[in-house]
Amino acid sequence: MRWDIFCQIVDNYGDAGICWRLARSLSSLHGQEVRIFCNDLPTLNLLASGSNEALAHKIDLQPWEASYSNARHPVQTPDVVIEAFGCDLPERYLAGLFIAPVKPIIINLEYLSAEPWISEFHAKASPQSHGIPKYFFFPGFQDDVGGLLLDPIPPDGSEVTHLIPKSLKSIWLKLRPQAKRISIFCYPGAPLRKWLEDLGNLGESVDVLLAHGHAELINFYSEKPLELPANIQLFSMPFVSQDEYDWVLSQCDFNIVRGEDSFIRAQLAGKPFIWHIYPQEDRAHEVKLAAFLDLYLNNASQELKLATIAAMTWAMPSSWFKSLNDWHGHSKAWRAHLLKTQGDGGLAARLVRFIV
Repeated sequence: MRWDIFCQIVDNYGDAGICWRLARSLSSLHGQEVRIFCNDLPTLNLLASGSNEALAHKIDLQPWEASYSNARHPVQTPDVVIEAFGCDLPERYLAGLFIAPVKPIIINLEYLSAEPWISEFHAKASPQSHGIPKYFFFPGFQDDVGGLLLDPIPPDGSEVTHLIPKSLKSIWLKLRPQAKRISIFCYPGAPLRKWLEDLGNLGESVDVLLAHGHAELINFYSEKPLELPANIQLFSMPFVSQDEYDWVLSQCDFNIVRGEDSFIRAQLAGKPFIWHIYPQEDRAHEVKLAAFLDLYLNNASQELKLATIAAMTWAMPSSWFKSLNDWHGHSKAWRAHLLKTQGDGGLAARLVRFIV
C-alpha cells in the first residue's frame, strides 16, 4: 500500500523523529510505500541522515507544498493518509482526494499517552462532512491501544568502541573510563545549571554529554559562566542523526530526554532517565507524567518510587542519586517488559493490521 505521512514541525524535533521512525518501520519491516510531506525538510533530512542508503532511497521525503503542486510532484492517491499529531491536510491535497475513484483512509495519529482514557477513543471513527473515512489512533503502552515505535530495537549497551559513530568519535575518546556518563536533551526552562552544580557537589566522576545547543542553555539566565569541580566534565555534541542519538542513549548510564521519540528510546535503552515532558499552560503534562509513572513504577519498591518521582520532577540529584543502582535494575526489567508486551510489532504493525 501507499502511505502519505504529513508532518508539521513547529519548534521541536520530536514530530519529525516520530514520523521518520514510523516511515522507516512501515517501509523496512512491512514493505509499504511511504512518502513524508514535511514543512521543515532540512530538519527531517538531518534526522534521517544516519540511515543506510537502501532505506533512505525507499522513503520519499518531500516538502509540504509538493503534496498539492502538480507541476512539481503529481499527486498519486494513497491508500492511507496519516495526519501526524492532528495537523490539518493542505486543502488542495484534500480536494484531490475528493475526486479520487477510490478513497483512502485518513488516520489522525495522536500523541503517545499512558492515560487510561485513551483505550476508549483508540481506533474510533471520526465522521467527516467530506465522507472520507477517518480514525483516531492513539500510541500507548496498553495492549488495546496503538503501541510503541520499536524500530530499530536498540542494543543493550554492550558495543565495543569501534562502533562509535564517526560524528562522535572525537568526543568519545575524551571520556574517562571510570566516570559515569549522562546525556542531556531537555527543553529551555529546566533548572539545568542548578542541577549540574548539585551533581558536582556529590563528588562522583561524571562525563556529561550535552545535546546540540544545550551549552548555551546553561548560561542563558546568568551572566556568570558555570563553574564545576574537576569531577564533572561537560561535552557539547554536534547535531546527530536519529540512529546516532539512539546509540548515545544506549552508552550512557543516565539520560535526560524530552518529547516523544527520545522518551521511548530512553526506555528501550534500558537505562534510568528523566523525561522532561513538554510543559503545557493548563498543566496537562503533569497528568500525563503521573499516568506514565503509575505504569513505569508499578513493581518498584517504595524507596525507588519516591526517588524516581523526585528525579522526574527535577529534584536535585543529591536527593535521589543514591538509588541509581536500583534504578538500573528496574530499567532493564522495564525494557524487557516493553519488548514482551510489544511483541506483536508495536505501533507500525498495529497500524498495518488496522488498515487491512
